Amino acid sequence: MTRTRIPGWLAGVIGGVALILIWWVFSLTAFQQQEGTTFTPVPSPLAVFDWLFVQGNIAGAWSVFAPTLAAAGIGYLWGNGIALVLATVVLLFPKAETVITQIAVVSYCLPIVAIGGISVVVLGGAKSPGAPSATAIFLAALVCVFTTVVGSILGFKAADRSALDVVRVYGGSRWTQLRKVRLIAALPSILNALQIAVPTAFLGAVLGEYLGAITAGVGPTLIRLQGQLDSAGVWSVFLLCAVFALAAYGIVGLIIRLVTPWVAGKAV
Repeated sequence: MTRTRIPGWLAGVIGGVALILIWWVFSLTAFQQQEGTTFTPVPSPLAVFDWLFVQGNIAGAWSVFAPTLAAAGIGYLWGNGIALVLATVVLLFPKAETVITQIAVVSYCLPIVAIGGISVVVLGGAKSPGAPSATAIFLAALVCVFTTVVGSILGFKAADRSALDVVRVYGGSRWTQLRKVRLIAALPSILNALQIAVPTAFLGAVLGEYLGAITAGVGPTLIRLQGQLDSAGVWSVFLLCAVFALAAYGIVGLIIRLVTPWVAGKAV
């Protein structure tokens, strides 16, 4: 009997609808409006829709998210660039693997809230109004290092041994092996690591803004809405964060399909 597999997009739609229904049920039952107040901890999907589209707050979304996206993008490039350099060093100097792996693990295990507090003191916030926060850039870069270092090293090690021997027999150096064999074999793992790093970089940037001295971006917007007890606004910003992160994740996934079509089983 042949089993029909559910397409990925349909599974995503079903999962999204299920989450909205669960959210709606909880907003009407477990998290109702507090007695004597107008505050609702978990607003219904209709309340969020009203805040975004009926009240027109969606019109100012780009001005809120632009500094955060800029910080996440800059941090993403820095963090992954450093990670790829570290992984390359491991390939050229195998004895350095233990040290570099430990550096990556330490960067992953550091309490990001504590590091964020220190970076606020050292780096500060935005250099000018509307500019990305230095703390947000740093945290966005920091959270990318571990995933990309580990993924790249594992990918480099996946190279076919016989192909490496051919390069060596013809007098090729380790650098030639890296360019001709290891990089091609590692490309799927590297790109997958870069895709996973997209939402983490965005999360690091949001946290950096939340902790840093900055007047524009997602972080200060969340602080302002929380101070106003505007739960619909907080949830709306949260959902928009998810939309932006998923969109960036999907764009990188599309690039992976275009750059490495053989991974998806397509003809080159």
